[in-house]
Amino acid sequence: MIKRYFITGTDTDIGKTIAACALLQAAARAGHQAAGYKPVATGCYLTSDGLRNSDALTLLANSNVTLFYSQVNPLAFSEPTSPHIACHEEGRNIDNYQLSAGLRVIEKQSNWIVVEGAGGWFTPLGDELLYSDWVSAERLPVILVIGIKLGCINHALLTALAVRQLGLQLVGWIANHPQPATHRPYDYLVALRNRLDVPLIGEIPWLSDCTKAWLADYIDLAKLSR
Repeated sequence: MIKRYFITGTDTDIGKTIAACALLQAAARAGHQAAGYKPVATGCYLTSDGLRNSDALTLLANSNVTLFYSQVNPLAFSEPTSPHIACHEEGRNIDNYQLSAGLRVIEKQSNWIVVEGAGGWFTPLGDELLYSDWVSAERLPVILVIGIKLGCINHALLTALAVRQLGLQLVGWIANHPQPATHRPYDYLVALRNRLDVPLIGEIPWLSDCTKAWLADYIDLAKLSR
């Protein structure tokens, strides 16, 4: 049976990639064929092999199955902006079929998949398409990454509510510390624990490098099956 999870966050730059890599490492440690999938990436840079995105490359490096970059990130855009703006600038379009077709490819080579979104839950991919629309169409279980900083409680509760309003399953959350120091982080964690009725899968401290081999140590994968 293939396990698939969508990784969303309370905002952009709050640690979705590092959390996704920690999950991939934990899944690989548990004996799964683990693969990361970031179907849409903006802020890509040009290389001799084409456009590349640092988050997608990190997912690729932390997957334990052999994949091409284009399989991990089939839709790459150069401008670091919202995907729908990048699409307009480049005269391109994103639709559910493209996103799902890429996921089908990953499913043929892996039995444990993390799909990393872009930005937050309602990130627009086009004039009429939100990322959440595709997640709903695929019925993907959702893991919420919460950047522990001022404002995170409100953002987390709003996102959790929005996920459930679409009839999707919120299976857990990961607390990530995106800054070297945050005022009263323990109090934020207590408030989140008391208000989110799904398991805390892990807490990741502030790290400057998300390619470390020990990220799995921060994750309790067993909580996803409870």
